Amino acid sequence: MSDVTAIQNLVQKRKDLKQEISKIIVGQDLVVDQILLSIFSGGHALLVGVPGLAKTLMVNTIAQALGLDFKRIQFTPDLMPSDILGSEILDENRTFKFIKGPIFSNIILADEINRTPPKTQAALLEAMQERAVTIAGHNYKLSLPYFVLATQNPIEQEGTYPLPEAQLDRFMFSIKLDYPSFAEEVQVVKSTTSDHKPEINPLFTAQEIIDFQHLIRRIPVADNVIEYAVTLVTKTRPDSNLATDFIKNYIDWGAGPRASQNLILAAKAHAAFNGKFSPDIEDVKAVAEGILRHRVVKNYKADAEGLTIEKIIEKLF
Repeated sequence: MSDVTAIQNLVQKRKDLKQEISKIIVGQDLVVDQILLSIFSGGHALLVGVPGLAKTLMVNTIAQALGLDFKRIQFTPDLMPSDILGSEILDENRTFKFIKGPIFSNIILADEINRTPPKTQAALLEAMQERAVTIAGHNYKLSLPYFVLATQNPIEQEGTYPLPEAQLDRFMFSIKLDYPSFAEEVQVVKSTTSDHKPEINPLFTAQEIIDFQHLIRRIPVADNVIEYAVTLVTKTRPDSNLATDFIKNYIDWGAGPRASQNLILAAKAHAAFNGKFSPDIEDVKAVAEGILRHRVVKNYKADAEGLTIEKIIEKLF
């Protein structure tokens, strides 16, 4: 199959996928789009939202529609690295046998990742980066495609361990989940309080998703688009020549090179989803907010003046 045909095929498959997901998930189009952009670009995503907005249900539904294995890990203050990676046990023949932990799955929902201490967070983040885990000197490869969706509750600060900036940087997207609209909430209540349980049909195989990930990486990008993405990221750094007075005033730290890489990867996926054979500047702009939101650190002055990170990112364009 030629790449042109494969992209046309991807456009149709994505349309079917969104239709399948909407059987259970009402609204939240932008959130679903960003999760799918992450998966098909081979990245991970951080989902930030208050409890009860169906984050787990959304990830479970997406995993079923993609035909992938799904595991949920509830992060708690007493969770140990071995609880997620797995551990060695002594079997009946008195030999050590490795029992795989929940991390050995295609899609991992790391629920409330900021509730667990740094040691356990680091164990998950190593697996995310290397797509492998090392236990008792043995290296175990994780099955591909591999995607971590971590959730964070923004309203609870007590008893939490916020992810350091260096670890936040490993997430491709930071996705903000808001309350549904009035009409959507009415629809949610109607569908969840009846006896009807819709069936989700798997539309992909793991290999198909890997092939689409390679296809997206093969998409050519014009130099001016890459330069635009790098300029956009450079503008977030207060000490750079391109930074405006606004950025110097309200930002402590800007985004690193990983942001530029992810902007281009996500722009390629965004272009492919829309049937384009190469991304343009509009595709970079469309994905910029989710990619820069967790990589730009605003200062106390921005907090005092009620400036959200989204408003600051808007000023970069």
